[in-house]
Amino acid sequence: MTTKEKILDEALTLFSEKGYANVFVGDIADRVGIKAPSLYKHYKSKKAIFEAIIDEMNRRFAEQAKAMQINGTDAAADAGIYKTLPEDQLLKLGREFFLYYLHDDYNRKFRKMLTLEQFQNQELAKVYSKLYVDDPLSYQGMLFGFMVTAGVLKTDNVRVMTLHFYSPIYFMLTICDREPEREPEMLKLLDEHITQFDRLYGRNK
Repeated sequence: MTTKEKILDEALTLFSEKGYANVFVGDIADRVGIKAPSLYKHYKSKKAIFEAIIDEMNRRFAEQAKAMQINGTDAAADAGIYKTLPEDQLLKLGREFFLYYLHDDYNRKFRKMLTLEQFQNQELAKVYSKLYVDDPLSYQGMLFGFMVTAGVLKTDNVRVMTLHFYSPIYFMLTICDREPEREPEMLKLLDEHITQFDRLYGRNK
C-alpha cells in the first residue's frame, strides 16, 4: 500500500470513529506514521482527502459493476440487461450489490461517518442525501423508466415504483449496519422483496 492509499484508509477510519469535524490533519498523519508536512505533499487539505475518498469509492463501485457485468451508472445500457435476466440471476445480482455496500470498507466507514455528521454539518448532510438517496433513486428511476417504456414493467408512477424498490433495501442495509448479526435475516428478506417486486410490477420472465 502506498503512502497516499494509507492516508485515505487511515483518514476514513478516523472519520468513521470520531466524525469528520473532530479529525485534524495532524491526527491523520499520526495514524499513518508521518509528519503533517509530509502528508501535505500528497493532499493539500482535509477536504482534498475527503474528495479523494469519494473518488476511490467511485472507482471501487465501477470495478464491482464491471465484475457483475453491468454498467452501474448508465441506466439505458443496464435496462437491456435487466429486462432479460432470469429471476434467480436477478436475486443473485441484488445480493451481490447489497453485500458489496454492506462490507466494502470504504462504503461502510463512509456511511458511518455521514450518519454521525448529518445533523452537525449541512454540507455533509447533502453528501449523504446525494450518495444514498438522490443518486440511487435517479439511476433506478431512469432504469425502471426505460423498462416501463419497453413494456417490461407496468406502472403509472415510475417515481413511486422506484421508492417501493429502493427504500426497503436501504432500510435493510442500515439495520445490518447497526445489528450485523441480522445479516442472514435481511438477506432472506431482500430475496423476498426483489421477488415480490418483480411479480407485482410485471417484469417479463
